[in-house]
Amino acid sequence: MAAAYDLAFDPWDQTFVSDPYPAYAELRERGRVIYYEPTDQWLVPHHADVSALLRDRRLGRTYQHRFTHEDFGRTPPPPEHEPFHVLNDHGMLDLEPPDHTRIRRLVSKAFTPRTVEALRPYVQNLANDLVASLVEKGGGDLLRDVAEPLPVAVIAEMLGIPESDRAQLRPWSADICGMYELNPSEETAAKAVRASVEFSDYLRELIAERREQPGDDLVSGLIAAHDEGDRLTEQEMISTAVLLLNAGHEATVNATVNGWWALFRNPDQLAALRADHSLAPSAIEELMRYDTPLQLFERWVLDEVEIDGTVIPRGAEIAMLFGSANHDPAVFTAPERLDLTRKDNPHISFSAGIHYCIGAPLARIELAALMTALLEKAPTLTLAAEPTRKPNFVIRGLEGLSMEVN
Repeated sequence: MAAAYDLAFDPWDQTFVSDPYPAYAELRERGRVIYYEPTDQWLVPHHADVSALLRDRRLGRTYQHRFTHEDFGRTPPPPEHEPFHVLNDHGMLDLEPPDHTRIRRLVSKAFTPRTVEALRPYVQNLANDLVASLVEKGGGDLLRDVAEPLPVAVIAEMLGIPESDRAQLRPWSADICGMYELNPSEETAAKAVRASVEFSDYLRELIAERREQPGDDLVSGLIAAHDEGDRLTEQEMISTAVLLLNAGHEATVNATVNGWWALFRNPDQLAALRADHSLAPSAIEELMRYDTPLQLFERWVLDEVEIDGTVIPRGAEIAMLFGSANHDPAVFTAPERLDLTRKDNPHISFSAGIHYCIGAPLARIELAALMTALLEKAPTLTLAAEPTRKPNFVIRGLEGLSMEVN
């Protein structure tokens, strides 16, 4: 076991945030598990360990199905943060069986292969329209004009959120997701609480409307499932809808802008992709590996585990470093090289185990639609200015990506 006090790993340092991968290499050299005092977490940087721990039932996204805060040696969150935690803690990402199993079974009906595949024409047409508009203007912000609108529209369509209400979804989501960073500030917490209250109030009204006038959407489907005997509280419906919106667009938005920024930094790979559009499927997987949208995933230790001779006790928290695992040379040949033809690519950007991303097939359709539209309709797309990296570490993205179409 090694300590991380003298390492370059520093989630609040903008030099590290701009490029964490050299620090990850140092972490992997130090060992398989490293205690990090600033966050009171055990960092796990190797692919094999991260992959195994994601499937290890001695760990959990929550501990409250087995222990109280006091039993677990943890301080309860401040009362003023309660609206965020009520919203967050009733979503399936932060639940364990049997509640996780029950809710995921219901939601999975909206993400069957047939259902997701049926969305492909809608997604592709929307991607084509967004890129055509970008081309017509001669360029713009790839994030604001293309990458954000598409997945937000798709998940809002699935949930049955009217088009007139969709503009407020992204700001709510951004404020809520701020709480997933390490040691969030009180200002961040206050924004998340406010967004949690406003988003919950909105969805409560939407659920009431769908009870009166059901539609062909996921919210109506969850209401029907509840009425037919499947136990699903109103809070679970609200939390599920928020989770699907947040998770349903964050990966696509950040994978798109991170990916195109990586392509412009690797012009040989961009040229190869433009010359051969059939590389798109492997390119999407490689870009998600190369600059991982979700860098860290946390789990609580419910029953002690041992990693390389180090016993991690019950009550501890493990931080699995997805970005590091995706650059582990034990799994990926020349991991620091962007290789759009990479065949063996077991990246874990969509997690694994029971919390594997339920929307991964849809995210891949969205990413493919955007990439295809950009390659076909904007073949002369160039970078207008070097982008600014968002200050966040856990959810990795850009402030924007300014483009020109010559």
